[in-house]
Amino acid sequence: MTRAQTFGAMLLALLVWTAMPPVLSEKALAQQVPLQDKPFAEHKIVLQLSDGDARKQALVLSVANNLLKFYDPDKVAIEVVAFGPGIDLLLAGSERRKQVESLVAQGVRFDICLNTVDTIERETGKRPDFIPSATPVQVGVGQILFLAENGYTLVRP
Repeated sequence: MTRAQTFGAMLLALLVWTAMPPVLSEKALAQQVPLQDKPFAEHKIVLQLSDGDARKQALVLSVANNLLKFYDPDKVAIEVVAFGPGIDLLLAGSERRKQVESLVAQGVRFDICLNTVDTIERETGKRPDFIPSATPVQVGVGQILFLAENGYTLVRP
């Protein structure tokens, strides 16, 4: 290989390297759940659920249901992010499990904060079971921030 070829190969490698996105830490990769695949969504809403109160949980489900009725389900992306006491809604034994699963079937995504799950496990010695349709995210508040930065409107019923 000539000097010119070596130099050209090194220059090409440098250009490719600088064009590559930054490498994210393992935690950052776990945190970033891809956005919903709703290419025709004209409205994007993230509902925050951080309260264990049954009335608050019912209100969040009602808001999601009303949004689906008001807008065509293909025209709205709804994501409920549960953290802290709010994850009670997504635990396997939740009284409202059927309502959550009905909304999931209509395209609503429910995120559960793994930091909260880990904290419960540390405090009780048992990892709580959550419904399979819940999407685990490492940091619930981080997911809300990610969604807001990507055009979602935050609503805290």
